[in-house]
Amino acid sequence: MKLISWNVNGLRACVGKGFLDFFYQENADIFCLQETKLQQGQIELELPGYFQYWNYAEKKGYSGTAIFTKTEPISVTYGIGIEEHDHEGRVITLEYSDFYLITVYTPNSKNELARLPYRMQWEDDFLAYLKKLETAKPVIFCGDLNVAHQEIDLKNPKTNRKNAGFTDEEREKFTILTQSGFIDSFRYFYPDKKDIYSWWSYRFSARAKNAGWRIDYFVVSDCLKDRMEDAFIYTDILGSDHCPVGLTLK
Repeated sequence: MKLISWNVNGLRACVGKGFLDFFYQENADIFCLQETKLQQGQIELELPGYFQYWNYAEKKGYSGTAIFTKTEPISVTYGIGIEEHDHEGRVITLEYSDFYLITVYTPNSKNELARLPYRMQWEDDFLAYLKKLETAKPVIFCGDLNVAHQEIDLKNPKTNRKNAGFTDEEREKFTILTQSGFIDSFRYFYPDKKDIYSWWSYRFSARAKNAGWRIDYFVVSDCLKDRMEDAFIYTDILGSDHCPVGLTLK
């Protein structure tokens, strides 16, 4: 079973840069998107064989998530059930017989960490949501988590330490996540692999220099670790400032 996640940074733009070629080439069982930047009716994708689920932000041209899946889920939930968090289209949860699958676009802490206090509340509430789901069945979640967990996960850790996505506070929340029974699938398979990133700034020729950050993840409940076959990052796929990431399960 192949799962793929991609922050497309505007799906309409990404479609113009080869999104569908990659989509059909990979033929994933489940394909998750973040930062679609769409309202309902702004795009019509013909994806034969896939069920489509969309969560739109109330603010136009902002945030938004989607999931395309070959297998119809038992149930679909939008948001995490907390009014404060559910206006920006950041979460979709699909329930299957043996796990929950979630796409998530974690809020960015913004320049000068203007949104860091909100981000901290989000982290606590999202983890509580995950743990509540786990009381019923295991969880797989993926998406742009807007944090590089360890120094190995970005090119320039020293100069970025107090910047959004690499603050001590955000990294600690990810540590708490892993201590709460969740596995960063890529690091599970490749604990020491360096210079593999999933996001590069559009500035300073960052991608050409591979001056990137690994902020896109597949995270799984610990009890699913024996079902994981591999985790991968498609560093050569263009079309967004992020590249796709993936996970295969037995």
